[in-house]
Amino acid sequence: MSNRLEVVDAAKSFGGVLALSEATLTAESKKILAIIGPNGAGKTTLINVVSGVYPPDAGQVVLNGADITGRRAFEVARHGIARTFQNVALFAGMSVLDNILLGRNMLMKSGVVKCGVFWGPARREEIAHRRRAEEVIDFLNITQIRNAPAGSLPLGLQKRVELGRALAADPKVLLLDEPMGGMNLEEKESICRYVLDVVEMSDTAVVLIEHDMGVVMDISDHIIVLDQGRKISEGTPDEVRNDEIVIEAYLGKAHAA
Repeated sequence: MSNRLEVVDAAKSFGGVLALSEATLTAESKKILAIIGPNGAGKTTLINVVSGVYPPDAGQVVLNGADITGRRAFEVARHGIARTFQNVALFAGMSVLDNILLGRNMLMKSGVVKCGVFWGPARREEIAHRRRAEEVIDFLNITQIRNAPAGSLPLGLQKRVELGRALAADPKVLLLDEPMGGMNLEEKESICRYVLDVVEMSDTAVVLIEHDMGVVMDISDHIIVLDQGRKISEGTPDEVRNDEIVIEAYLGKAHAA
């Protein structure tokens, strides 16, 4: 099934400060949409509007034809939108496996009582969810740390675990907010490979916020450039790379050579 996320003329203000204005995007299955711009451009605000952290002041968020504008975060998650965070948001004292299992929470149908007594359908559901979590762990090559407390891991592995938690939800749309922030080159290459594999192997639409322009230009199918909450450029990596406004404001002349 093909998935499609549309944001139309989204706006958001905080205390009279306009953080987002007439923001529009379309993300589709099998493609990576990157959102770039300087700090304060509105990138994370846009992701927060999509994921239900903030209700927009205006505009629409539509997933596969269903209007999910203003839905709360848990409702948006149930519709099939998963995300990672700019600052790692794992449960530090819980194991890697348990953190990834939390990504399955919105998919669980058995009630708390049934899960507590752990019989019949609840037991079968628990087994199925654990099997899927183990598949994600294998996919991300983190089997050797599956039982380690998430908080004991270096940043690069914590970011990989957070990606795993989002993937465990089997999302229709995956929102990645600076998934490579603070990583070295080898760690970035690993995350890029996993994201590209997700796009190739599933019908997930990926929306990526990333400051590393090399990464953005290498793996994105389409790029949106924000500045002070407004979209100032949009196109393929080559089109954005050669846009004079983008070159002067964000990339610098050297990147255009």
